[in-house]
Amino acid sequence: MNIIIDYGVGNLDSLKRACEEIGFPVLISNEIEVIKQASSIILPGVGAYEAAMNELESLSLIEIIKSKAKSGTPILGICLGMQLLYEFSEENLGTNGLGLIQGQVKQIPDIVKVPHMGWNKLNFTKEESLVKYVNEGEYVYFVHSFYVSSSNNELLAYSEYGVKIPAVIKSGNIYGMQFHPEKSAETGLNLLKAFKELCLYDSISSN
Repeated sequence: MNIIIDYGVGNLDSLKRACEEIGFPVLISNEIEVIKQASSIILPGVGAYEAAMNELESLSLIEIIKSKAKSGTPILGICLGMQLLYEFSEENLGTNGLGLIQGQVKQIPDIVKVPHMGWNKLNFTKEESLVKYVNEGEYVYFVHSFYVSSSNNELLAYSEYGVKIPAVIKSGNIYGMQFHPEKSAETGLNLLKAFKELCLYDSISSN
C-alpha cells in the first residue's frame, strides 16, 4: 500500500493522478493505522514550514513517519515535504522539522526574485536509480522561497537560482524533490516512475 499523507496542504489529487498515470497506485490518508501498513510514503507540501509541522503534530503523524523511516520504508518528500525531512528551518523565526536528514532550510537570498517560481533545469551530481530516466539539463517546475542548505552527501541533482538549490536528494531510504514532479510533465513522471521501481525493489528485497 503506497500512501500520500494528507495533512491539509497541497493539491493531493493532481499528485495522485500523476502516480496512477505511471502505474503506481496510491491512497491518500492521514489515518495512523493505514500509514502503519504503508509500503511507501509520499509527503507532499506547500505553504509555511511551521504550519505544516503543526498540522502533522495535531494529527499525531510525526512519530509514525519517523518510525516508518527507521524501519526502512521508502519515503519521498515533495517541495515543502522535502524540506520537512530536515532538522530545522529558519522560516517563521525557526521551526524544528522531522530530523530524518541532517541539514537546515534557509531563505533564498534576495539577489533573485523570490519565490523561485517556474521551470529550471536539473544538474546531476551522482548517477542514482532515482534519476535514471532523466537526462541532465531537463526542466522541472519549482514554487518555493526556501531551500535546503546541507552537505552534498545525499545530493543527486541541483538547480541554480541565486544559490545552488538541492533539487533531488537521497539519504538511505529517504528521498526528496524540491520541485513538483506532478507539474513537471514527462520529466516529473519519469522521476515518479523511478521512485515506484525503487519501492518495488525494496519490497521484494525485504521478503
